[in-house]
Amino acid sequence: MKFRKGKIHNIFGVLLGLIVLSAFIILAFFITSFIYKTIGKTPNILITQMINSLLGIFFLVTTIFSTINFGSKNYREYQINMFKSIVEAMEKMSKGDFNVKLEYDHNKIKPFVALVKGVNSMALELSTMEKMRQEFVSNVSHEIQSPLTSIKGFAQVLRNNNLSEAERVHYLNIIETESTRLSKLGDNLLKLATLDSDQVELQLKSYRLDKQIRSTILSLEPHWERKNIEFEIFMDEVEVIGDEGMLNQVWTNLIHNSIKFTEENGQIKIYLSQFQDKVEFKIIDTGIGIDKEEQQHIFERFYKADKARARSIGGNGLGLSIVKRIIEVHKGSIEVQSELGNGSTFTIYLSSKFIK
Repeated sequence: MKFRKGKIHNIFGVLLGLIVLSAFIILAFFITSFIYKTIGKTPNILITQMINSLLGIFFLVTTIFSTINFGSKNYREYQINMFKSIVEAMEKMSKGDFNVKLEYDHNKIKPFVALVKGVNSMALELSTMEKMRQEFVSNVSHEIQSPLTSIKGFAQVLRNNNLSEAERVHYLNIIETESTRLSKLGDNLLKLATLDSDQVELQLKSYRLDKQIRSTILSLEPHWERKNIEFEIFMDEVEVIGDEGMLNQVWTNLIHNSIKFTEENGQIKIYLSQFQDKVEFKIIDTGIGIDKEEQQHIFERFYKADKARARSIGGNGLGLSIVKRIIEVHKGSIEVQSELGNGSTFTIYLSSKFIK
């Protein structure tokens, strides 16, 4: 005959209860025997057995209640201490200290489990955000400091009355370039702040995307002609609904980057196609390419894949962050495929019927 585990546990519990009760009855027997011997009187056997049984049950119940009361007291104390820990953790976080992690016993704080997990999760997220904020401030400070140092240095040089006209013009051009760089940084930071806000106001309209991209390529003609870069364009007629100004910045940034990082006599191919309401834009260049590890970070703010090259040709590492954010607010996505020394491919997916 087979017993289920539950039945075996029940039988074992009953047997254990009977054994414990018997032990207390035996204890009661020794106590009553001692009392009877002391007073010199012994009741009849039936009364003695009843007294022993009642005393045994009394001892058992008293022991159980004492244990429960002691356990409840410890349980309450643990919960009170945990509540104090939660309050202290919240106070720490309110003062900017996010290095908080509450340790807990899941079985002892069942009413507080969700709250404790929430506090730990919030502390972790705030700590991550604080690190990002500090890194952002550090990057902004660095990007601002660099052109300011140049402007200050060359402004001091211009005080020299012995400079030739050619030298003076050269230094003034550097100051103008650095001022433009500083102004562009400010504009990009403002754009990112706007794009990061919960209420981005998109000026939606229906327009021909292929015409916009073709116009962007033509506006950058002096840059690619100077490097003798060959452009191949394969674009369908594509009508989309979107913010024309914002999306124009996307194409300008991506095409300008391809020109910037493609060597002389290189090649850039642009594809635009539509399948039902899905739009795909692809730009392929024969440029310097991006290392695989760096591809994971190129959309991060202030990240520059080729730092030495970026310094020499300008850029503050915000362009691709802005591109990604604009595509995201249009409910689209952007991908990159690249190999160091073998060019890059950027692909954007959009919906032609954008729904805000």
